[in-house]
Amino acid sequence: MLSVGKNNMDLTRYLISEVMQSHKDRCNSLRQFFPDAKDEDWELAYAGQRVQIIKKDAKTGGKLEFGTEAITTEDGSLAALLGASPGASTTVNTMIGIIERCFPEQVKSADWQAKLKTMVPSYGESLIENTDLLLSIRARTLETLNLKP
Repeated sequence: MLSVGKNNMDLTRYLISEVMQSHKDRCNSLRQFFPDAKDEDWELAYAGQRVQIIKKDAKTGGKLEFGTEAITTEDGSLAALLGASPGASTTVNTMIGIIERCFPEQVKSADWQAKLKTMVPSYGESLIENTDLLLSIRARTLETLNLKP
């Protein structure tokens, strides 16, 4: 852990400075996004911590890796997430990867393929190559989020 901290001093300094902020400092940062924020209307709430993965590295001793790593046993009977919880932009992809690794035979079946396509219409498709599918998914997303132009 010390070698990771030493080799990532910019990140280490940043994280320490964030932890050491006063209430006033935090409110001043908030005002960059919400100019009318009043210090007295806000209180600190601990919402968890960001976690990164440290992997052994022959050159540096340890290497910091961001994000989430999904691992599974060889027989697919157990899966685990290492590191930070996946964010909204990666959660579905992470879980599909776990399903494919833990249930490889079932995923090949027509029933599972149909169910996956129902839940994720772009499953197994390239949105780069299938413009019509991309546009239909984008329209559905905008409608679901009430973001229609």
